[in-house]
Amino acid sequence: MATTHTRKIIIVLILVTITAAYWYSGDTEESLANKYKTRAVERGDIMQTISANGTLTPVVLVNVGTQVSGTVAKLHADFNDQVETGQILAELDPAILRAQLQQSKANLLNAEVALRITENKLKRQQILKEKEFISTEALEIIEQEAEAARAQLAINQAQVERDQANLNYSVIRSPISGVVIARDVDIGQTVAANFQTPILFQIAKDLRQMQINISVAEADIGQLHIGQLINFTVDAFQQRKFSGTVKQVRLNPTIQENVVTYNVVAMVDNDDGALLPGMTANIHFVVMHKNDVLRVPNAALRFQPKDMETSEGGKTAKPSQQPTVYLLMGNRPAPVTVATGISDGNFTEISSDTIKAGDKVILNEVIDKKESESKFKLRVF
Repeated sequence: MATTHTRKIIIVLILVTITAAYWYSGDTEESLANKYKTRAVERGDIMQTISANGTLTPVVLVNVGTQVSGTVAKLHADFNDQVETGQILAELDPAILRAQLQQSKANLLNAEVALRITENKLKRQQILKEKEFISTEALEIIEQEAEAARAQLAINQAQVERDQANLNYSVIRSPISGVVIARDVDIGQTVAANFQTPILFQIAKDLRQMQINISVAEADIGQLHIGQLINFTVDAFQQRKFSGTVKQVRLNPTIQENVVTYNVVAMVDNDDGALLPGMTANIHFVVMHKNDVLRVPNAALRFQPKDMETSEGGKTAKPSQQPTVYLLMGNRPAPVTVATGISDGNFTEISSDTIKAGDKVILNEVIDKKESESKFKLRVF
């Protein structure tokens, strides 16, 4: 009876073992097929770019200041106003300047009278000299007085012109036609022009065309040239792409904490006025553009199988130094060496013929939760 019971147990264990082995082999084949995430090699366009940031500014931005000190009496322009060349923007209180001009004119009249008196005296002295009633030295003294009077007259004339100019400067006029970007003064504010010229207004000549001042790292500056195409976006219109061209690559470097950058100026059309001064532009310089090339995702070039084949010494084989992709062949990764071209950050050009369009390259390895759960051991006592 015991022998029969033992046989039944053995038969059950054999059936369980056979079932488990069949299930495990089938699950292994299925897991191998689903172990890797793949993507077919395709043809498409690749645009290699360099990324940088910049600030939008008007092409011509004029700071309007004043050459004289005074109190702002009137304002004739405000933010966003369109102004023409010579248009009055503001007026300073002219009382002190007008008084200085009147004093200078009075000094000029005094100098003119003094010169006439001296010239009349010189004429009389010349007549007396002809009759030898006075000496030559006396005549020369009168001539020197006349020359000094003429010089004083010239000084007073220049003073009148200067005070007249200062009075004219109390009326602030626009030097160009454009739009007022900033107004930095209010009525009643005192401006002092003794040490530096105070800025009253900022006027942009034409906002239909703007420029971007771009800071480019020294590692990328060698790939840029005048006339190069740029694409950029701004935070205000994240779904819209703008374009422009490089106008100037300035030679003067900027060095901050041993980091060297160069300023690049790009021109941008702004016909609809969407771009505003001061906006931050996220820029991509187009270095190279190729159409209809064989390309693979960059993840395929970075992929390395976890279970690398071991060498005869039992050590893990080192990956190839050349660019390598892995094709899925017979549910197993097969390495293929390729030659690469340009990259746009997402795709890389394949310039060799070792792979073709439609081949499935492995992007990454999928972690299977059943892998640890499906393995078990039967222990027979």
